[in-house]
Amino acid sequence: MENKNLWISIAVVIVVVAGLIWWAKSTPADITVGDNTTGDTALEPADSVEDTSSGSVNSASKAATISYANALKKYADARIQLDQECRASLTNTTFKNGSEIMIDNRSSLDRTVRVGSTYNIKAWGFKIVKLSSSALPATWLVDCDKSQNVATILIQK
Repeated sequence: MENKNLWISIAVVIVVVAGLIWWAKSTPADITVGDNTTGDTALEPADSVEDTSSGSVNSASKAATISYANALKKYADARIQLDQECRASLTNTTFKNGSEIMIDNRSSLDRTVRVGSTYNIKAWGFKIVKLSSSALPATWLVDCDKSQNVATILIQK
């Protein structure tokens, strides 16, 4: 009986190991969870630049656009990333009045995002916006398409 239990245990271990190997091979090795970088340039253009349409701090000058890679560095601590389901990476954050933030759409869909004003952000695009309020402190709720209050921004002096 002990010999039979030993063989059953060995078989279970082999099945589990084989399953783990299969899962590891089927999962893309270049996924980085922290910044949603998949390395798939067909889905996320690595050479994308800021959307400087209406609402961007750089809307007046097309020469002021910034690449996605440079924006990630510059706005590392001032970025609200929205995923495929409109979930925000930062849900409760504080910025000084007049700060610029990056609204980063990591979705294959164009998004309508409200952060004080309403902005249209292209699929896999981003926009740099300025947080400005005459009454301080101010609390702004972030909406993404039909999802409301996906994040809260406190603006202080």
